[in-house]
Amino acid sequence: MVRAAVFNSLEARGLVEGARMVDLFAGSGALGIEAVSRGAAHVVLVERDRRAVAAIRENLTALGVAGAATLAAVDAAAWVAQGPEVHGRLDVALVDPPYRFDGWPGLLDGLAAWGAVTVVAESDGPLEAPGWDVLGVKRYGGTVVSQLRPRGAQHL
Repeated sequence: MVRAAVFNSLEARGLVEGARMVDLFAGSGALGIEAVSRGAAHVVLVERDRRAVAAIRENLTALGVAGAATLAAVDAAAWVAQGPEVHGRLDVALVDPPYRFDGWPGLLDGLAAWGAVTVVAESDGPLEAPGWDVLGVKRYGGTVVSQLRPRGAQHL
């Protein structure tokens, strides 16, 4: 339900078709695979857990979407810190860390360096996001989904 709602909202704003996305803390890769299935041009799935990385590889192959996705078996914050100079343009960041994650300030600071990136953040409560415009917040049971963009950034 949450995944469908997130993508319906992004599609309504024209942020999926042809987009370059990253799925940080990818887990099984479900968000990134959904993005590809809905028309994203390319998705990078970032996950450091070896078992999850193996599952993502299997899922990408089984669903025939490996050509539209790149798997990065690294820490999400480290990937973000490399920035657009290394990874190129990024339109949307899908961020679904474990709920105990306490690295939001640093991760959001790193993502702000990417310019007009839209961040879809899943957490267990509202996020403190200084320097970010809150485009929307929705609660789905115990999950809060926040859509953010760096303050003053305009979507191209």
